[in-house]
Amino acid sequence: MTERSIKLEYNRNKHTFRDLYTNYGSEILFGLILFCLLVLSFRYDVLIPFDFYATTLNPILNSCIMVVCLFGAWLVFHHHEGIHARKLWGYTLLIWAFLMCLLVLSAVINHMPLSAAEALQRHGRVLIVGNFYAWTLFHYPVSVLRPGWLNVRRALMALLPVALIALANEVLPVDLRWLLAVWPLVWVAQLAVHIRKYHRWCEDNYSSMENIDVQWIVRYIIMYVYSGCGYVVMSFFHNPNHAFTQQWLILLILAYTTEEVLFRQDPWNLLRRAKAAKAAMAEDEPEETDETMEEESESTDTMNEEYKVALEQWMETEKPYLNPKFCLLDMRDVLPLNRTYLSQLIKNTYGCNFYQFVTGYRIEEAKRLLRENPFMKMQDVAEQSGFSSPTVFTRIFAKETGFLPSEWVANSQ
Repeated sequence: MTERSIKLEYNRNKHTFRDLYTNYGSEILFGLILFCLLVLSFRYDVLIPFDFYATTLNPILNSCIMVVCLFGAWLVFHHHEGIHARKLWGYTLLIWAFLMCLLVLSAVINHMPLSAAEALQRHGRVLIVGNFYAWTLFHYPVSVLRPGWLNVRRALMALLPVALIALANEVLPVDLRWLLAVWPLVWVAQLAVHIRKYHRWCEDNYSSMENIDVQWIVRYIIMYVYSGCGYVVMSFFHNPNHAFTQQWLILLILAYTTEEVLFRQDPWNLLRRAKAAKAAMAEDEPEETDETMEEESESTDTMNEEYKVALEQWMETEKPYLNPKFCLLDMRDVLPLNRTYLSQLIKNTYGCNFYQFVTGYRIEEAKRLLRENPFMKMQDVAEQSGFSSPTVFTRIFAKETGFLPSEWVANSQ
């Protein structure tokens, strides 16, 4: 197979709004629906009788959050599989369970847990508490996007600016509450920056993105931002009943993230398992971290021409790309190289990453099948060309060629 046959038919460096909608259309819809629900909730939660909310509804909702956190932590610690990010989320749930326990006790003892909120608001201390809540929810996605990077020192450094701003707000004759209100957006910006890097790393190592879900982080960020905005509204335009909206949103965030932690595929863990399975064939490699990702992206070493010939011959004769679970380390079956060199071989030789390289072969195989049998079912074409599902095949085929499979068949005849 020549370089021409793996050349994709669109500019990979061009990203349009249409691409954004294609990649994150469901997340945009999720954000709009959730926004409408929050607006309605903020509009009508003021109708809840305050005494009923303070003495009954508030303790019940906080108790529900506490139960979800304790049960979720138990599940996470029993199914963490040695993954650091999962254990970190378990500790986050325990922290939230402890905080909710304190709020429930406060509600039972004082009968009005938000009675001092106006005094706290004047000094910006409600926003300090809000920043602490946001800080606890910041750690898990960071540990997913940048494994091995987060440690105690960096976690505390992320919280240090909040302490400095709070101190300055107390001693300086200026109102810095607005800075406390927007500071969690700095953490959101960090997450957004690393999503793209994380996605590129996945494409460097896997030929299918079906089980490597980046979109869940986008949904998490949407809920994270909405929760912060709701907390700011509640702090500056104080109405204790607005805490009702915050509580059910927090409950949604904690339950949703726990489900993702337990059931989503961890690409870093998948890679470690693949390494272990090929330990007898592979060279010794350091643990993969974000720092190694950066080193790999900067590497300019080129591989021997013999490797290229051997790789193309193997791809044409053995057709490993027909396996939807085909990953970069499977190339060690023919090339005695570590992961870094395999990735650089693809990038330097073909000008694309591993995912794009394999997609090119799969598209060519699908075209061959469609030419030989124009009436073949899309499900059969997808299965026989290595795609994980007909939906994925149709979407990628249209993106790569500019035509739906049926349109391409009609134009090619």
